[in-house]
Amino acid sequence: MKIAVLIKQTPDTAELPKVSAEEVKSGDVNATMVINPWDEYAAEEALLLDDRFGAGSVALSMGSEDATDALKHALAMGIGEAVLIDSSALGDADMWTTAAALAAAVKEQGDVELVLTGKQSVDGNSGALFAGVACKLGWSLLTNVAKIVDMGDGFITVERMVDGGQETVQAPLPAVVSVAKEINDPRYPSFMGIRKANRANIPVLTAADLGVSDVSATEWANIRKPEQVETEVVIIEGDSVAEKAAKLADAIMAEKVI
Repeated sequence: MKIAVLIKQTPDTAELPKVSAEEVKSGDVNATMVINPWDEYAAEEALLLDDRFGAGSVALSMGSEDATDALKHALAMGIGEAVLIDSSALGDADMWTTAAALAAAVKEQGDVELVLTGKQSVDGNSGALFAGVACKLGWSLLTNVAKIVDMGDGFITVERMVDGGQETVQAPLPAVVSVAKEINDPRYPSFMGIRKANRANIPVLTAADLGVSDVSATEWANIRKPEQVETEVVIIEGDSVAEKAAKLADAIMAEKVI
C-alpha cells in the first residue's frame, strides 16, 4: 500500500500581502516560495500512517521546475519518494485540468490506496482541488479530517470536523482525504533529511506522459484584493460603570450595530 501526498509550492505567508492579484493569475509571483503550510499536515500524517500501517509514501506536485523545492521539503520530512508534474505544456490550466493531471499521476504510482491533501492552499484558498482529484479517480472523498482512526479490510475510518463538533465516518478505500490542522503537528526536517533531499533525483512527468491533453482554462475577469478597512479604537470614559455602559450603548446604536 502506498500513500500519495499532494504538495503545492506557494508564497511564504509572511510575503502574501505583497503579492498582487495579477501575479497570482500569471503564476509569476515575486516572493519567497515554500511548501504550502496546509500540505505539511498531510505529509506528516502520511509519515504517521507509515509508522502505524507500514505504508510507503510519495509526494506529487504540479508546477515548474522550481516546484521541486516544495517536494524536497516533503522528502526532508521523511516522505519516501517525490514526483513533479511539469505544467509547462498545460499553459493556463484551471483547477479541473490540474486535478486531471494529479489524478493521472496518482494512477502512475501503481498501488496508491490513499491520497492526502491539505485543506486548501494559502494563495488560491479554493479548498476544492481535492474534490476534483477524487472525482477524476472515482474514489471516496473525506474532507476536514481531524483524525484517521483506522485503515484495514478495505475501509478507512476517520473523525471529521463539522459545525458544532465531530463525526466519525467510514468509507471504502481507495480514498482521497483532506486533513485539518488539528490532525497533527508537522515535524521540522532534520539536518540529515535536508541533505538527503537536496541530493534526491526527482523524476518529472509531462502532460503527454500522463495522457492529459484536454486543457480547460477558467477566465477570471476581475481579480482583486478586498478593500482595506480602516478601523478606529474609542475608549469609553465615565465616572461609573452605568455611565460607561450608557455611552457604549449610544455609540453602538449610532453605528447601527443594534
